[in-house]
Amino acid sequence: MMRRALIAAVIVVTCGWSPARAADAAFTQFIASLWPEAQAAGVSRATFEQQTRGLEPDYRLPDLILPGRPATGAPSQAEFVQVPADYVRDASIARLASEGQRLLQKYNSALTEIEKKSGVPATVMLAIWGRETDYGRYTLPYDLVRVLATQAYVGRRKDTYRNEFILSLKILDEGVVTRKDMRSSWAGATGLTQFLPSEYYKHGVDFDGDGRIDIWHSVPDALASAAQQLVNKGWQSGVRWAYEVQASAKVDCTTGVPEVTKPIGQWLREGFVPVRGQKLSAAEQAQPASLLQPEGTYGPSFLTTKNYFVIKEYNFSDLYVLFVGHLSDRMTSPLPFATPWSASKQMRTKDVETMQRGLTRAGLYKDKIDGKAGMQTRAALGAYQKSAGLKVDCWPNEEVLRSIQAAR
Repeated sequence: MMRRALIAAVIVVTCGWSPARAADAAFTQFIASLWPEAQAAGVSRATFEQQTRGLEPDYRLPDLILPGRPATGAPSQAEFVQVPADYVRDASIARLASEGQRLLQKYNSALTEIEKKSGVPATVMLAIWGRETDYGRYTLPYDLVRVLATQAYVGRRKDTYRNEFILSLKILDEGVVTRKDMRSSWAGATGLTQFLPSEYYKHGVDFDGDGRIDIWHSVPDALASAAQQLVNKGWQSGVRWAYEVQASAKVDCTTGVPEVTKPIGQWLREGFVPVRGQKLSAAEQAQPASLLQPEGTYGPSFLTTKNYFVIKEYNFSDLYVLFVGHLSDRMTSPLPFATPWSASKQMRTKDVETMQRGLTRAGLYKDKIDGKAGMQTRAALGAYQKSAGLKVDCWPNEEVLRSIQAAR
């Protein structure tokens, strides 16, 4: 028995075994087990072997579940932890708008045809490209195959990423892009306009007609694919993304949720006024819209159309849509938002989570606990402020936090 233990010890020392190596061996076995699924998806054995040979997990990625390590979630996206004034920064918008105007001319022919076919304005396509990768100037930091393999192995959404990993191999097998150029975000979005592999297959367009859907190098393909994704999610031709308005003095900020929709004309009759004297046509006034107040009763207010929520499906953040929509507008008009953002302070994620839990216990909030002050959270905070006799502004602050904590 002692002899066996000594032999085992020697093997451990000489082979340099470690828990990490054991885990990586399990990772290699996991990847190998995916071959039948890859084969069923049309991936060749040669490509599978080539792309998975020597593949190692990247345990530095966020949103992983690793034994012996504290649970971590997705990193705090700027869309959810910055106040609007910092995220929709005018200097950034102005710089991107100026470049967008140049690109409107450079790709005028393609953009005109894509807009004609899809109904998506050229400026919206460019704004998405500008926000996602700074018009292709931002180099995405990760190897897509490694990211997807790691997330499929120990990520929080294993099944989703398992499929994305298989599809990334399929893209490589088709020879559209090399592994070197298939860079991605930590969450597996790739290309000039940031698609997951599944989105590539659902919405990709070979606009330049070269027989390949190349969202990594072909700007027309990338822009047409972004437009097609919006169309597939319900884009309505001829409808603006939103209208900035001056809020009624009697505004109830708790109505600022997608479920509360009214024709724009009704909102106007209730005291909301389009900024800068803008006149809306009868067709525009007939459009259903929801109220959006990104800073509660502080800062600008917007009446958001169906297309606002279509863009939001590209990135589930109000600030992302505001950035894209406003950047799109600024390519044709130099005017900033009519109402300035306030100097509101964004509370820490854990404090917003505490509020969300308290609002859930009070029956005022039914969405997920994520520490993000989105539409549903802001409306629930307003409802709580009403019930507690606090100032109703639908914005997370220290007073509300203390009140909710005291009510436990």
